[in-house]
Amino acid sequence: MSYDTIYSGRFYFQDEFRELEVAVSDGVISHIGKAITGAPVTKLEGAIIPAGTDIHVHFRDPGETDKEDFSTGSLSAVYGGTTTVYDMPNNLVPVSDYSVFQDKLSSVSSRSNCDFGLYSLYNGRNADLISPRSSGIKIFLGGSTNSTAVDQISDSDLKVLDSMNVPVVFHGEDAACLKANSIPEENSLMDHDRARPEQCEVTSAELISGMPLKKKIMAHISTPESLSKLNGRAMKEVTPHHILLNSEMDLGSWGKVNPPLRSRDTQRKLMDSYFRGSFDILSSDHAPHTEHDKEEFFQASAGIIGVETRIPLMLALVANKTIPLSLVHRTAIANPAAAMGIRKGIIQVGYLADFMAVKFSETRRVNQDRLHSKTPISPFNGFQAVFPHTVVMRGDIILENNEFVGGRNGRFVGNVTSSYP
Repeated sequence: MSYDTIYSGRFYFQDEFRELEVAVSDGVISHIGKAITGAPVTKLEGAIIPAGTDIHVHFRDPGETDKEDFSTGSLSAVYGGTTTVYDMPNNLVPVSDYSVFQDKLSSVSSRSNCDFGLYSLYNGRNADLISPRSSGIKIFLGGSTNSTAVDQISDSDLKVLDSMNVPVVFHGEDAACLKANSIPEENSLMDHDRARPEQCEVTSAELISGMPLKKKIMAHISTPESLSKLNGRAMKEVTPHHILLNSEMDLGSWGKVNPPLRSRDTQRKLMDSYFRGSFDILSSDHAPHTEHDKEEFFQASAGIIGVETRIPLMLALVANKTIPLSLVHRTAIANPAAAMGIRKGIIQVGYLADFMAVKFSETRRVNQDRLHSKTPISPFNGFQAVFPHTVVMRGDIILENNEFVGGRNGRFVGNVTSSYP
């Protein structure tokens, strides 16, 4: 039998590393074994892990491409071992109907270095206008960047959204709670935490728990109290910044994000919850802003970059034996892909040949000057990380010896309930 290519090396296969060969045909894994013939063999050095899927990024494109665009954002993803991203709809012109969705898709399709999906925004009155090609639906229960809060969802709209059979992702901060706790002027991360307290998130978690939707995800959970309120009735997403950073750190406006960084005590409890396996998905919530946007704390836009550091930060914790690789694989790689209905994230016949090769002995500090976002200032600057030296997407090497060698060949993955790849 002939194949397009064969990769050999130490693959993370069925929860352990094994010396294997993986044959690829038309971008899909077609055979796994040893001494496979039928195509040239490429040896990959180090540990070979399925590439990541990040279901929560804000690439600001179109509308605010001074902050980021699909080319720079997707390049950052690849350098961080991620080959599929899902971009949020709170653009300058919100993606809330068919035409805006199509305009955005047309605008970014030829400029992505990795595969991508696009969300649509539910604003409380547009359920029948959302594009059926949407990869997911985003609902802001509390206002944030380029968005207003949805304070009520009718039963009929819930049925329409549910019938689309895509994940409904909630920004869980209760609008009334945010209004009640707002303060005249925020001058620090602790002020921002007080102005958007944990209770606002917990209140939203209770609401999300009761919504009759088959596929729902509570995004960027920042307090472990939300977990018990969800009671297993929604998938639970967490970010590296909420488990590794806190409001007592000297980060200034570069640590301002919604929901806020919490106290050191809350952060440590949240981190422990992640380490114990309480979360389903680890996403970056990559949300870049310009230096001008971050000048004054009170007026600073909320958002932290992270698509390039999401997996490398976690792999450093694996390297120093803080957490098992199985936790990173489940939350940053396998579960996000499964939640979006794509066949990625597992070394298995029939799945796309997307993987990365890393050397756990080559831990290095994050250097924001070497990141690929348009504004690469990162609150993780100086943190330990393990970056991939090689990335393969659909069977083709796109990162080799730490250099991007691919092209803008990312494919759109829309509502892919059963049609992908």
